[in-house]
Amino acid sequence: MATLISIKVECHSGYKADEYPTCFYWNENRYDILEIIDRWYQGERDPAWPVSNYFKVETGRGGPYIIKHELENDRWFLCS
Repeated sequence: MATLISIKVECHSGYKADEYPTCFYWNENRYDILEIIDRWYQGERDPAWPVSNYFKVETGRGGPYIIKHELENDRWFLCS
């Protein structure tokens, strides 16, 4: 099972808020997102798993990284 690490994320907001991440902060370091490699959506099949968007991103500082955005409570996590 993946470990979720709470992170701060800056996003592009276009036709909707927090459309996609542009950078994230982890361990006091800024990771600029160079490319979103993949993205997917977690629906409401199981109430134990909140509705979320996932992004597989390339930063130029290692990775790729998978980050999760829980939509209901607007929380971001790094999946490790």
